[in-house]
Amino acid sequence: MKNNCLLLILVTFFLATSCVSKKKIVYLQGSQNFTTISSNYEPLIQNDDMLSIYVSSLDPEASAPFNLGNNIQSATINILQNYLVDNKGNIEFPVIGTTAVSGYSIDGLKILLTEKLKKYIKDPVLNIRISNFKVTVLGEVANPGVKTTTGQRFTLLDAIALSGDLTLFGQRENILVIRDFQGLKTFNRVDITKADFVNSPFYYLDQNDVIYVEARKVKIDSTAIGSNITTGISIIGFALSLILLITR
Repeated sequence: MKNNCLLLILVTFFLATSCVSKKKIVYLQGSQNFTTISSNYEPLIQNDDMLSIYVSSLDPEASAPFNLGNNIQSATINILQNYLVDNKGNIEFPVIGTTAVSGYSIDGLKILLTEKLKKYIKDPVLNIRISNFKVTVLGEVANPGVKTTTGQRFTLLDAIALSGDLTLFGQRENILVIRDFQGLKTFNRVDITKADFVNSPFYYLDQNDVIYVEARKVKIDSTAIGSNITTGISIIGFALSLILLITR
């Protein structure tokens, strides 16, 4: 009888501590009464980015010197040349030479290079993208790790989806986004349970952002309990055996 009572108490305790409020789990609460204007967000180019750049024009021979390394030619596919942004924020562009690109958006860099290329090519057209865009997701998600994308508009929700979503123990109202631009690190908290989070400057992620989903206190506590549960059971068993011996 005493053993049954003890078991019931333990089960009740674990059930009580594992309950999580719906308000702490549901994303974008209040979205039924919330509107927002679509943003034209573009990530800014950073040191160590790999830029894919292809130059074309009505005269393929004139644009060929600006596409060094592209030995494959196709009438339908543009083969992009990769340029690494060095630790000073520069790339070495054919003919033009050293060009500062860090801090520019993709559109901004297109304008810059187009103006420079007009000296050599009539009506140049540029195709530019960041080819190594990645973020890191850690903590209470199903599949933590480095997440890559070929797109240039990558949201926090995209990163969460690629990570298999948050576990029930993840703090949705207090996600940490670590952002590093030109050596300056910022630590920012985001609440994805609120609909207005889409207006946050951290809704769209930047290259090399780190997302950390902290575990709820109940998970931390249960882990501590789990690590000592064998010892606890042994102590309880010993105590019950001692009580039975004394009361006989």
